[in-house]
Amino acid sequence: MFEYHGWITVRETATDDDEPRLRQIVDELHLHLAQMESPYLLDLRWMNGEPFIHLGGSSNHRSSPDVVELFEHVAVVAPGSYGLLHVIDDEEPEHENEVRVLRLVRGRVTHHTEALLSPYVPTVEDPFTG
Repeated sequence: MFEYHGWITVRETATDDDEPRLRQIVDELHLHLAQMESPYLLDLRWMNGEPFIHLGGSSNHRSSPDVVELFEHVAVVAPGSYGLLHVIDDEEPEHENEVRVLRLVRGRVTHHTEALLSPYVPTVEDPFTG
């Protein structure tokens, strides 16, 4: 199982954004998201004058869209952005019983264990008894 839920506040820099440049970044990100062809939640929109990306989905295996790559891409093109991506991937060696959190901040994506939901079994689900 591969399940993910996340959000990104898109910003050009960690200080004041140059609005014309931010609009160019958002236009480029719209094209990038369109190429991902996700059947799941993958949305970029302006709210209260700021652009946000929201994403979520679940599939049997890690596959398209590559949501980790999306976070890494945003880190490069909009290094002032910040956000979190929660991932459950029972096929990831050494982390198959953890909810992982990718943190995007100041142009870097780091990986962490989500302490509030890990270990996945028995915190979220009961152990298999069959």
